[in-house]
Amino acid sequence: MTRLIRNLLILLCAAQAVFAAGFLLQISALTRLWPLPYTTPLSFIFIASIAFAAVASTLWCILTAELAGVAGIALDYILIFVPITIFMAQLAGRGGSSGLTMFAVLCAATAVLGLGLLAWSVRIPPRDVRPTPRLVRSAFAIFVIALIVAGGQMVLKNTGIMPWSISTEATVIYGWMFLGAAAYFAYGIVRPGWYNAGGQLAGFLAYDVVLIVPFVQRLPLVEPELRLNLIIYLVVLIASGALAAYYLFVHAETRLWGRGKSAVSA
Repeated sequence: MTRLIRNLLILLCAAQAVFAAGFLLQISALTRLWPLPYTTPLSFIFIASIAFAAVASTLWCILTAELAGVAGIALDYILIFVPITIFMAQLAGRGGSSGLTMFAVLCAATAVLGLGLLAWSVRIPPRDVRPTPRLVRSAFAIFVIALIVAGGQMVLKNTGIMPWSISTEATVIYGWMFLGAAAYFAYGIVRPGWYNAGGQLAGFLAYDVVLIVPFVQRLPLVEPELRLNLIIYLVVLIASGALAAYYLFVHAETRLWGRGKSAVSA
C-alpha cells in the first residue's frame, strides 16, 4: 500500500507541476481550463504559486520518506476543495458555463482524494522525531493568524485584500486557499515535529520564489489604495522565504544534507 500511495503522490506532483508551469508561463492551452473569466496574468501566477507550494511540500515528504507529513497536506486539500466545490456548484447553478460544473467535479474529486490521504497518513508514525525549531513554531502561529484574518475577509467577499484587482468570485476562491493553508500550518503546531515542518517550509519557499519577482515588479504600477497591501505581502514573502531557506539549507540540525540528530531548539 505504501508503494502504491507513493506512486500516486508522484503522479499528483507531476500533474500539479504541469498545470502550475502552464499558469506561470501563461500557456493558453492550460489557462483556458480555469473557469473564471477576466482572470489577470498576476492571478494565474498566484494560482501557480499555490500549486508549486503543494508540489514542494509533497515532494519533501516523498524524498525524505516522511509520509506522516502527508496528513497536513491532505487536510489542506480538504479545507480548500470542499468549500470551493460548493461555491463552484452554486455558480454553475446560477447559469454559469459548463466549465464551472467541470471544475466543481474536479474539486470534489480532489477533496475525496484528500480525505483518503488523510485517513491513510494520519496513522503513520513519523520517522524523524526531532522537534520543530522554536522560531519556526512561532512563525507558524503568526502565519495562521494572518491567513485566517485575510482568508476570512476574502471568503466574505472583501475584494480589497490582495495587492491587485480581482473579481469577487476569485476573491472567495483565494480566501479558501488561505484558510486551507492556515489549517496546514495549524496542524504543524498541533503536531509539532520536523516531519511536518520541513514540508511546510518547502511549500512556503516555493510559494515565495514564484511570487516575489512579480510582486517587486508591480511596486511602481500598483494602485495607490493597494500599495500598503503589496508592501505587507512583500515583507511576508521575504521573511518567510528567508526563514524557510535558512532551516532547509543552512541550519546544521535541519538542513537537507548532513542533518544532525540532536534535538532542535532554535
